[in-house]
Amino acid sequence: MKIALFISLMLAAFNSLADDVTAGRAKADVACALCHGPHGVATLPNAPNLAGQQALYLSEQLKSYRGGQRQNAVMGVIAKPLTDAEIAQLAAWYSAIKVTVELP
Repeated sequence: MKIALFISLMLAAFNSLADDVTAGRAKADVACALCHGPHGVATLPNAPNLAGQQALYLSEQLKSYRGGQRQNAVMGVIAKPLTDAEIAQLAAWYSAIKVTVELP
């Protein structure tokens, strides 16, 4: 009984994360891709890469832009209308992208 409950909770969490990743990608395509690239690799020299960043870090930064604690003219406008759910979805999308590192 306990194992079945554990498995169903894990499946629910996985499905929720998958939903967040899908919704986050859709939101990113509209709001983020111009500067941060369609797959989280920046297209502008002054925009950071978001692909592979930790979800917690991304969430905290977006909430800081939204609340005005972190200042940037463009990001302030982009983040201001985001809900906590949308921030979680964007963070799920960018953190789900796998990044490889090649040492020099």
